[in-house]
Amino acid sequence: MQPCSLRRISLNQKTTERWNVQEAVEGCVRADVPWIALWREKVAEAGLQSSKRLVRDAGLQVSSLCRGGMFPAATAAERAARLDDNRRAVDEAAELWADVLVLVCGAAPDRDIGSARQWVKEGIAELAPYAKDRGITLGIEPLHPMYAAERSVVVTLAQALDLAEAYPADEVGVIVDVFHVWWDPDLEAQIARAGDRIKGFHVSDWIVPTPDLLMGRGMMGDGKIDIRGIRQLVETAGYGGPIEVEIFNQIIWYTPGDIVLAQMKQRYVEHV
Repeated sequence: MQPCSLRRISLNQKTTERWNVQEAVEGCVRADVPWIALWREKVAEAGLQSSKRLVRDAGLQVSSLCRGGMFPAATAAERAARLDDNRRAVDEAAELWADVLVLVCGAAPDRDIGSARQWVKEGIAELAPYAKDRGITLGIEPLHPMYAAERSVVVTLAQALDLAEAYPADEVGVIVDVFHVWWDPDLEAQIARAGDRIKGFHVSDWIVPTPDLLMGRGMMGDGKIDIRGIRQLVETAGYGGPIEVEIFNQIIWYTPGDIVLAQMKQRYVEHV
């Protein structure tokens, strides 16, 4: 399989966590990276209109805004407040010309994982019409099962698709992040099932031994994931959009950003 075109590469802001929006945009321009995936807290620090202007003036495209979701909470009032925040996230995505709002769906506030999954379902049902009216697609991102207790009760691509298939594909889809799904024995079948519901493809690598549950992602090629093989699956299913490099790793975060982007592009060509 041929290496992937660099015209599809996107810098997810988490890969250069210490950069603000302006620094990340300027870094993308220097490295000729055409896409950027923005995080809401970074946008809030810079200001929504300032972030929009920086991206527009640089000629970059926004592959996604992260994140919405986190629907479960212990009380109805808390769940309502989280839904309000999700509506704000949709508005921000629309303002930034990001077609996709990534949903990290949230964990159970207690031991009742069944109720948490129901709250996720109800939250998406409330949010989807609002997003549709503003031209934003919701992208449900299943997380690796090790995150079920603290970040998401949606832990397989099959679960994410069960939720998404209640809506048209242009309204609710899924995000395929290799770090979260590579282990799944049903991955090939579920990616084929996803088809045009795939709204994002994220890459990093699984380091062995894994140094940290949250901060242990590796640069592509440093671990055990068949990234190119999974890319072939998502492309066969019909996805041809941007490919985000999203890496949570303190060593990478403390490496100068321009060095990170240069390595990111090299590894992308070699392994994606």
